[in-house]
Amino acid sequence: MMKEYLFLEYPACSTCRKAKKWLDEQKVNYTDRHIVEERPTCEELKIWFERSGLPLRKFFNTSGLLYKSMQLKEKLDGMSEEKQLELLASDGKLVKRPLVIGEDFVLVGFKPEEWKTVLLK
Repeated sequence: MMKEYLFLEYPACSTCRKAKKWLDEQKVNYTDRHIVEERPTCEELKIWFERSGLPLRKFFNTSGLLYKSMQLKEKLDGMSEEKQLELLASDGKLVKRPLVIGEDFVLVGFKPEEWKTVLLK
């Protein structure tokens, strides 16, 4: 049986479009979710963060206008993990995208080589 993954994207994002095209070309099964219209919850983000093994900072869309206007680069270090998760859950545009969620992994951002290693094994 083929696995199906959760793919979180912002359709206006060119990187997300490239990632989606890549998934389709590789015939990877996924459920598509609009990250702004259906924001990840605090609970989901906490699970994904723990599953990813990455620092929580990696989940922030550091190139986004909202991130920059809120001056989060300077503020994140002094913020608790819980507060950071609440912030991420407050607006889908703060979350780095695309995300691919599997049972035992989370891919943050589109890195074709990493995706190939994890999704096409």
